[in-house]
Amino acid sequence: MAGTVAEITFFVSLVVVIVIHEAAHFGLAKRFGIKVQEFFVGFGPRLWSFRRGETEYGVKAIPAGGYVKIAGMNPYEEIVPEEAPRTFGAKPIWQRALVIVGGPATHFVLAFLAFAVWLGAVGQPTARGPLVAAVAPTLGGRPSPAASVGLRPGDRIVGVDGVVMPTDVELVHITRTRVGEPITLRVLRDGRTFVVRVTPVLSSVAGQRVGRIGVELGQARQTSGVVGSVTGAGRLVGTAVVESVRGIARLFGPDGIGRVVTLLFTNAPRRPSDVQSVVGVGRLVGEAASASRFWDLLWIFALVNVFIALLNLLPLPPFDGGHLAVLAIEKIRGRKVDLRKLVPISAVVATVFVLLFVAIVYLDITKPITLHP
Repeated sequence: MAGTVAEITFFVSLVVVIVIHEAAHFGLAKRFGIKVQEFFVGFGPRLWSFRRGETEYGVKAIPAGGYVKIAGMNPYEEIVPEEAPRTFGAKPIWQRALVIVGGPATHFVLAFLAFAVWLGAVGQPTARGPLVAAVAPTLGGRPSPAASVGLRPGDRIVGVDGVVMPTDVELVHITRTRVGEPITLRVLRDGRTFVVRVTPVLSSVAGQRVGRIGVELGQARQTSGVVGSVTGAGRLVGTAVVESVRGIARLFGPDGIGRVVTLLFTNAPRRPSDVQSVVGVGRLVGEAASASRFWDLLWIFALVNVFIALLNLLPLPPFDGGHLAVLAIEKIRGRKVDLRKLVPISAVVATVFVLLFVAIVYLDITKPITLHP
């Protein structure tokens, strides 16, 4: 039940985030006197709307975010002469840049706030090494490998084969890829370290047969005060930016595209480090909640916001970063860019991203990544 609630909360929060993003574009456009023709939540057929002043507000049938229609941003839009001064292109470059950057900026703000609340109310893990929160007595009708070697709640796994102080992700990856092969665990219990040998077995997780040893993981945590939460949130945003840039570069590089193709057309298993869509992240949120880590949704929410912000800032049309790149070119050249020439580029970029998104969603459904080792 907790997992389902967490997944619903996560997807609703994403819709709200996109609406906030569009509201920032809307608010700044209004502030600079640019005409805003529409502000809708959702896409597709119109369900309900009303007009206030020159702007139509409403809700559409597909609850997948929202959009703002700003006068002059469509290069094929016909503008009557008396409204030309209130179009996007008629405003100074600095005003247009602020209208564009306002959307991505909201994601950084939301990420900072989520990290700060997480640090203050939930807390960071205080030690490396997966903490055993629960041990499954059986897997597939037989004693689980973890139960068979006497693992207990409260044990901390401080080594897996040659990996010292493994992360949760590393432990999951090893158990997934070593089905039927013994692995050595170094376990810390009551100040004493001992070694056990376990052999991962196939078990069903989220409809997929994967290797498991039969433990649920938890974490010892320490919360921060107000100052620590604020400074810590700033550091976490910086770390998330660095990791997201690396992830985006890896995804759109030859290795990343090749990895997606390999996963689509071979039996190669997913790795915890593989990129996931909102479907995959939503599943991980549900698993975290089911493992009594519901409020880690804040941490995941913050990471997703940073990733969305940086993706939006890619200097390619039709992303916000593409609009900023056009403004930079206009500033350097000293004259306007014909946006109609960018329409084919926008179409190609959008097509590539849609195809990649669909492929990753398909992988999240057919080869899900899970948290359970």
